[in-house]
Amino acid sequence: MNVHETTTAITPSAHVSDIVNAAPSTIAVFQRHHIEFCCAGHVPLRVVCENEGLDINGLMHELVEAAQPFVETGDWQGATLTELVAHIQRTYHEPLYQELPRLAAMLDKVVLRHGDRMPETLLPLQATFRRLERDLTLHMSKEDAILFPAIVRFESQPDLAVTGPHPLAGPIAVMEHDHGRADDALAAVRSLTGDYEPPDGACPTFRGLYHGLSALEHRMHLHVHLENDILFPRTLQLGRTTRASGS
Repeated sequence: MNVHETTTAITPSAHVSDIVNAAPSTIAVFQRHHIEFCCAGHVPLRVVCENEGLDINGLMHELVEAAQPFVETGDWQGATLTELVAHIQRTYHEPLYQELPRLAAMLDKVVLRHGDRMPETLLPLQATFRRLERDLTLHMSKEDAILFPAIVRFESQPDLAVTGPHPLAGPIAVMEHDHGRADDALAAVRSLTGDYEPPDGACPTFRGLYHGLSALEHRMHLHVHLENDILFPRTLQLGRTTRASGS
């Protein structure tokens, strides 16, 4: 089913379970509104909104938006580093602070229900994801509190000249090392889940978990590309520009 078919299937008469089956990314919306989507999801969206006192049009808008694939469309080579930092924090860090605990809770639920049936898959997956969640949360907090403000301050002082080792080279090297660890963890998650292919007969929570892990990897690759390939190299050029004497 393509995106157009998925979004046109989001109607007031559509059952929650059918929407989730067509677009697992909508699970996050149902969770946000505390709407049952798994075993008791065979209820029309209109009835759910009436029972919960929710605006049907507003909820449908959220669902359609969630069903769209995430793409990175900005041309960040020409933006200021301050603009790029703000974009990374708004588009990647802020959602990740919310998404990592959501996926962790879904994984815990799946392990509780199916861990005895799939211990060779779910238990190492749980351990790997816990490390990834801990590492990414600490990594982003260091960027948000230390490195990113330093980049913004440095860019705001164009007259500063750097002649020796760049003062931000060390912190950037640490962040790049963290990115490598995260990439290794994501590769392990992909391997453990068999390229995010849930088992036959998996419940919506199980399938939604695997979909969420796949989306996490996709967004992380875009996230790391912006930092490793654009933000960090351009940062290390700050202060290196020499002005012709007498100009």
